[in-house]
Amino acid sequence: METPFGNDDLKIALIGGGTGSFTLLSALKEHTTKIAAIVNMADDGGSTGVLRDELGVLPPGDVRQCLVALSDSPKIRDLFNYRFEEGTFEGHSFGNLLLTALEKSTGSFREAIDTASEILRVNGTVIPVTFDDIRLKMSWEDTSLTLHGERVIDAEHFKKDPRKAQLSLEPRPQVNAMAVQAIEQADLVVIAPGDLYTSLGPLLVVDGIGDALRRTNARVVYVCNLVTKDGQTSNFTVSDHAHEIERFGGGDFLDAVLYNSQIPSERILERYKAENAYLVEVDDATLAQQSYHALGGNFLGQIMAYNAADSHLPVTRSLIRHNPVAVASALISLADAQFGK
Repeated sequence: METPFGNDDLKIALIGGGTGSFTLLSALKEHTTKIAAIVNMADDGGSTGVLRDELGVLPPGDVRQCLVALSDSPKIRDLFNYRFEEGTFEGHSFGNLLLTALEKSTGSFREAIDTASEILRVNGTVIPVTFDDIRLKMSWEDTSLTLHGERVIDAEHFKKDPRKAQLSLEPRPQVNAMAVQAIEQADLVVIAPGDLYTSLGPLLVVDGIGDALRRTNARVVYVCNLVTKDGQTSNFTVSDHAHEIERFGGGDFLDAVLYNSQIPSERILERYKAENAYLVEVDDATLAQQSYHALGGNFLGQIMAYNAADSHLPVTRSLIRHNPVAVASALISLADAQFGK
């Protein structure tokens, strides 16, 4: 039977999509070649959304980012990330277009990923959580309010408490068996930082993922977001973020939560506030009562300069990042401690 891992070295399954997965994968690959990146497949914004709507393909964007992160070919990696700034292809990255062309020519998104992996010399495996054509839905039972599509939800300033909302996928997808196997066979499962309701939630609500997370013998670790998201996770604490992660997956499965305890300078805090983004509060008393271990660290990376070429992304995504080397080191230490290394 095909398996996502080989037989040796530390086996890591990383769950997520977008920038959070990209940065962690880039650092974790320095510690092991046995990495499986399990990717959200509900994206319908930006270049990905246009390609889905016009050509009827599966979303390439998050898959592309994970492939690039695991690539051992710097020049091809840069090519895949190249984004056209004008003309017919304005806003599209070359990698998105190539994955789309491969899917259209082979009739299989699975084959498209395999071919792109060969071109990029990928060390690891990129696994879509499903191969079904799905769209995200967010609804509140006590009202008639329903939001359709990741792009719409991502831009929404919630009028109701999102912790009382239900996330679902239309149509109800069949989980990719390789994603379940990756979680079951891993030594360490990492849930990457990312938007709760549009990046991590759409992946964790897929039937079979939550059960696999409860069943695995791996240590399951969530890397909490650095800052809140205006209008969605405003005033959320570390435990609030972790609670939502477990709610999406249908119940307790976390063994540890990593959070940032580093205090940035006043200048940097002002940059955060300018984007209505605030450091996630560490609620020590509540965290001490949880079944998982909450571990703080100096995980704040450099503030990135805003790039106009990335204007299709929320500004805070290009400004505020984890220090991937520090986070990866903490994750490897957790894995080593579990196996007595």
